[in-house]
Amino acid sequence: MDALHPRLLVSRFTECFRFYDAVLPGLIGAVRASGRASGPYAHWDVDGQGVLVLFDRGSMAAIARTEGLPATPPPAQDSSMFVCRVTDVDTGLALCLEHGASLVAGSCDRPGWGRTSAPPMCAIPRDI
Repeated sequence: MDALHPRLLVSRFTECFRFYDAVLPGLIGAVRASGRASGPYAHWDVDGQGVLVLFDRGSMAAIARTEGLPATPPPAQDSSMFVCRVTDVDTGLALCLEHGASLVAGSCDRPGWGRTSAPPMCAIPRDI
């Protein structure tokens, strides 16, 4: 049983699905365990353990019966971040950018951390 894994509730499911389906194998060796671009649900595993779930925001609201609540908060800082360890930060950043992410902050060397990206290193099309 997967004890912990992030579930991202997204409004533009197909766009987010295509991004993660393209980058997760190269970034962390994840394989899609279920789902397709039409949604409303997909998840990726590494070695049989869940690492990321995408769920259509509207579908989740229907299940939770919260359709009447606002879908987005007022403008604020990011509300979620997907963090993963990669072999090569610069290669991972390039892969994300290649598949439609926007550069927020480039990679750099940090004392005590090594080569890293400034969180978040890139942002998928603003949705989550």
